[in-house]
Amino acid sequence: MPRIQYFVAASLDGFIATPTDDLGWLLQFDGFEGGKESYESFMADVGCIVMGGETYSWLLEHEPDNWPYPDTPSYVFTHHEYTAPSGSDITFVRGDVTEFAADFERDAGGKNIWVVGGGNLAAQFAAAGLLDEIILSVIPVVLGSGKRLLPLEGPTAPLELVASRTMGRGIVELRYRLDGRTAASTT
Repeated sequence: MPRIQYFVAASLDGFIATPTDDLGWLLQFDGFEGGKESYESFMADVGCIVMGGETYSWLLEHEPDNWPYPDTPSYVFTHHEYTAPSGSDITFVRGDVTEFAADFERDAGGKNIWVVGGGNLAAQFAAAGLLDEIILSVIPVVLGSGKRLLPLEGPTAPLELVASRTMGRGIVELRYRLDGRTAASTT
């Protein structure tokens, strides 16, 4: 059965972007030891991608001629009107994540579903009891403010740490399993 996974990087103080969606703090770590291998191993098991409109907009702005997931069905939750880049398999949707869970699973073709971002969308999956796993790379930077990793009202039930490893440049990758009872409301 496919798992819904939130594979994400966050600052030491729990932010995935600055208040203005700047990722310079993260991009300075590109090419760290173990990062490429972790990403490629993760992507080998991904059959469907789900993201929020802000993440989609950021990708279009920063990768204008290069859709990074050409062979993977993707869903974008948005209230804006967008067009899909040439060669992409993107479906734009509005509504509750639970309305589309069967579509994600069908399109994943037995593989996993990656909630790319942002934190608000991942929190909706968690609140609905649909998020199975968080794979978090903790980046050794403190932002002080920004877009939260998982903006849920807490506390949640304890998450189960199933793996951890240290990678280059002081980055730690943590893999947590959620049990469905972790559900909390979003803020």
